[in-house]
Amino acid sequence: MIQENLNKQIFITAILLIAVLCLFQFTNLDIYVQSFFYDFNTKDWFIDKNEPILRFFLYDGLKKVIILFNVLILIALLFFRKKQIVQKYKKGLLIVLLSSIFIPSIIGSLKAFTNTPCPCNIVKFGGTYPEKKVFDSYPEGFVQKSKVKCWPAGHASGGFALMSLFFLFKKPRNQKIALTSVLILAWSMGNYKMLLGDHFLSHTIITMLLAWLIILIIVKFISFKQQRRTFEKPTKI
Repeated sequence: MIQENLNKQIFITAILLIAVLCLFQFTNLDIYVQSFFYDFNTKDWFIDKNEPILRFFLYDGLKKVIILFNVLILIALLFFRKKQIVQKYKKGLLIVLLSSIFIPSIIGSLKAFTNTPCPCNIVKFGGTYPEKKVFDSYPEGFVQKSKVKCWPAGHASGGFALMSLFFLFKKPRNQKIALTSVLILAWSMGNYKMLLGDHFLSHTIITMLLAWLIILIIVKFISFKQQRRTFEKPTKI
């Protein structure tokens, strides 16, 4: 992806992010969508949090697989960096590793800062919190005993960080396969959390757009450093 196209992608992603923020801030789309996953008669969510098989495949197990994958990339870059195949894909591996570090970290920091309740926390869905969107304040008189960390989606951030695999591959066909596969994986993680009442739709969409924006910035930074190093490299006479 050349620099001009990269800048265009960053701009488009930033605009999309702002548009999505506004859409969910000024509409009740989140509540409307989430209502399909909650039984107001039995007070139950579509998926039980304690259901072991789905929890293993879409939460605990999947999270460990993603962590292991990133550890293997780190090992390759540290201990096998002179290998031809590592040299060939070094830039892409570095992009994936940095994305997998920065994206969950930034998303986690936002979750702690925004103090936004999950669907299962709010009164409409059996909780004790009032409805609060990310830019809203809690109603006067509401006593909050502890902070809630729900916006944006944290669990899916590890999956969306792997969208960086797009930049690991050279051929467009492989890039498309990687990106499509990762989006299916990440949205499976995000949908799982929605179906058990841990996240609204907007939480997952925001995480996806933020992740892609961060990935593009990382790619731009690494490309800039490489170009600068090439430019400053002394030539032999």
